[in-house]
Formats: sequence, structure tokens, C-alpha cells
Amino acid sequence: MESKTKSLQQVRNKVASAHKDCSPAEKLQFYNQWAPQYEEDVFVLNYKAPHLAAAALASVYTVNCDSKLVLDVACGTGLVAEECSTRQEELKLQRFGFTLFHGLDGSAGMLEVAKKKQLYQELKLCMLGQDSLPFDSDEYDAVIIVGALSDGQVPVSVVLELLRVTKPGGLVCLTTRSNVSNLMYKANLEEVMSDMESKGHWEQISVQEVEQWEKAVSEKEVSSKSDYIPGVIYIYRKKLRPLI
Repeated sequence: MESKTKSLQQVRNKVASAHKDCSPAEKLQFYNQWAPQYEEDVFVLNYKAPHLAAAALASVYTVNCDSKLVLDVACGTGLVAEECSTRQEELKLQRFGFTLFHGLDGSAGMLEVAKKKQLYQELKLCMLGQDSLPFDSDEYDAVIIVGALSDGQVPVSVVLELLRVTKPGGLVCLTTRSNVSNLMYKANLEEVMSDMESKGHWEQISVQEVEQWEKAVSEKEVSSKSDYIPGVIYIYRKKLRPLI
């Protein structure tokens, strides 16, 4: 997909407005209106997170991925499911073949775009951070959240809900940005994840630092070396319950 009409600066302005402090209703309205142009805009930013997170999740699973039920949290227009299921040769996912996806997002407009891709068996509307996830505990083999864990988006507390709906022994894949404006959020997120690990809820499987996550949406974060910002992918495995 190529954008023939928007400049990098235009997209930067658009994305920056997504992170501004506003009411939940205003933010939902923004995402609903953005949905038809969302993929075109993130293409301009060379947004790599869905591709990288899908590959990271696939690298942990080795067998029977066609039977693994994956929950795509803050699924947006369905970029993560698209990476997992339709670009298998490029991502070397041919022998894994993720095919079972449920998705949720706070934006009805984003979900409408995702629905048209026919990759999800179920899609639900949910305001992350305000509502509990509308799924049973211990339901999913893998839970993945890409792009939403950042300053001005989803609160860190949602991580507890991601863990709740994951099956014992299942995987949770999370991403966040490592740019200057997101460092405090990232530190809070890592503190929560570390505390959950120390309490025996899950164990860390991998951490992947990525230098070129996406092009910076603020000129203040463009350096002399690169106009990209970094990001990170975390994968955790939910601990099995002790036998009684």
C-alpha cells in the first residue's frame, strides 16, 4: 500500500493528535474518523510493530499453531492478524499457520475495517482501561497487544486483564515504544510486569529491542543518526497453577 497524497509531516500531525490529552469520547471519535485512512498513514511511518510482534510470537510456538486461539487486543484495523495469517512466507510462519483470532478494540470504526478482512472469528467492542475484557478467564492460548501500550493510550493496568484471559502456560506478547516521550510509561509498564513475575504470575520468555520501530512522529525525537524511534517487544508465559 502506498500513500500518494500525504506527507510525513501531515501524518506526524495526525498521529500526534491521537496522543493528546482528551476525553475518552473525543479519542473514540478521533479513531473512528481515522479508521479509513489509518493503514495508509502508518505505512508512511514505516510502522513495523505488527510485523515484528507477529514474528516474535511465532518464534516461540513451534507446533500446532493452527489450533492456538489468539486474542488480538486493541486490534485496530487488523494489521497483526494480517501479518500472522496472510504473509506467512515473508515472516517464515508457513509451518505455524495461526488461523484462529478474536479481536477487540474501543473504536467501532476500526473494527469495521478489521471485519472486512475476514480474519477474525469474533470481534468485540471494549474500552481498554475502563472495562474488563469481555472474555472468560484462562480462555486464550496467546494474547497480543501492539501499539496501544503507550503514553496517552491504554493504562498500564490493562496488563492484569491480559494475564487473566490467558490460559495457564499461554503466552502474552506486548509492545511499547522506547522514545523519549514514552520512557516514563515504559518504566511503569516494566515495573508492573516485573512485579507480576516476582509474584509468580508469569515468567519472561524474551525481550527484543528494536532500533527502527517507526519514523518519529515528533521532529524533537529525530536525531542526527536516524529519523526512527526505537521500540521493544516482550513475551511472557503465564505460570501453570500448582497442583493441589
